[in-house]
Amino acid sequence: MTAALHWLTEPGAPATVRAPELADAAAARDWLAAHHEELRAGLHKFGAVYLRGLPIHSVEDFALVRDELIPTATPYREKATPRSAYGSGVFSSTDLPAAQAIRPHNENSYTLTFPGLLLFGCLTAPEEGGATPVADCREVLRLLPSELVERMRAHGWVLTRTYSDTLSVGWQAAFAAESAQDVERYCAENLISCQWGEDGHLRTGQVRPGIIRHPHTGDEVWFNHLAFWSQFSLDEDIREVLLEELGPDGLPFSTALGDGIALTAENLAAVNDAYDRATVRRAWQPGDLMLVDNVLTAHARDPYRGDRRILVAMGDPVAVTDCAPSVAPAPAVSHG
Repeated sequence: MTAALHWLTEPGAPATVRAPELADAAAARDWLAAHHEELRAGLHKFGAVYLRGLPIHSVEDFALVRDELIPTATPYREKATPRSAYGSGVFSSTDLPAAQAIRPHNENSYTLTFPGLLLFGCLTAPEEGGATPVADCREVLRLLPSELVERMRAHGWVLTRTYSDTLSVGWQAAFAAESAQDVERYCAENLISCQWGEDGHLRTGQVRPGIIRHPHTGDEVWFNHLAFWSQFSLDEDIREVLLEELGPDGLPFSTALGDGIALTAENLAAVNDAYDRATVRRAWQPGDLMLVDNVLTAHARDPYRGDRRILVAMGDPVAVTDCAPSVAPAPAVSHG
């Protein structure tokens, strides 16, 4: 009989399981398979599971265990930040600069189908910093002001994007498209409004629910990029420069609630504070994996020094319509 897993739970850190000494990635895959049901139950309870001490040394090793934990891949849609692709559905976690903190978010919360599971893996741990913090979105929802929660529950949130090869991601990369017709077809199929400017730049808008329920556990969660892409989450100096140069309608990303009432800096401070209070982290070590339920848990990245090579794979696709959304997805009202 396979011995039960020992769960290490301590304040400020994600639930962690230490693997026994295993010969290679194939042995790690078999060990994970033997504990599949227990790991899935822990994932539903804790939202994220940290696995320490595995013999994962390469992209190939990572892909081998990924196939056990996440057998069904999810395409990376509506790309928003740079990543390197290593093949076999394995990517760098992000290629953004080391000094830049990445705020908590649920992967692809703005798409109609998003990954239900994320798997992170450490090949090279940084000298300092660089953790991948996680925040339980059930707890985030409980910590938020009731007035803000009810506005989100009733009206959802709006994402507006302006695509640029310099400030964000060009539309060709974002939509994996070769022509304007490809983009327009994707947007029509995915409930996104789109508008081309005279300069050839593209703007899109989409209304999405910001509160959903987990399709298996039924837990209600705060699930959106509202704070992640708000102008109020930018460094103050950067925000002032971007607003002066581009105006509020020209920012690469802009968010709002669907009720049309402007969000305040205080609203966004409350959201970021709730994430901060719900966040836990553990410093990476080579061979570590972290399995994240993308509906229950938001993830982030701390700034770091030194080499850092963290891999990610996404899978177990979930349709927002299967998550009892409080608001139906829709294109944003025309923004001319």
